[in-house]
Amino acid sequence: QVQLVESGGGLVQAGGSLRLSCAAPGSVFSINTMGWYRQAPGMQRELVAAITTGGSTDYADSVQGRFTISRDGAGNTAYLQMNSLKPEDTAVYYCNAHEVVVRGGGWSTYLDVWGQGTPVTVSS
Repeated sequence: QVQLVESGGGLVQAGGSLRLSCAAPGSVFSINTMGWYRQAPGMQRELVAAITTGGSTDYADSVQGRFTISRDGAGNTAYLQMNSLKPEDTAVYYCNAHEVVVRGGGWSTYLDVWGQGTPVTVSS
């Protein structure tokens, strides 16, 4: 079983910043697209931002210009820099890896792998 490890969530005042990190285990050979989703209480999970292997990015309209997604050189760690945070950004943030190739006693491919979620609370 492959799981992503997230960190960086917490409590921040409106207008503040947070940086989320998402790391894949060392057994991961490659990941096509990495993304961040969020789910507020009583709401459906929604895409916040995504980045492909080639560096192409996509953002939800609500975070465009405030959030920046990036990946490290190896491509197996993703970051979400969140600036100018608003109370409506409050949610549990989940990291997703799409099309994951894993090595270890053979090769395995997973369509989607998720992290456990990290809470972000923005106070007004």
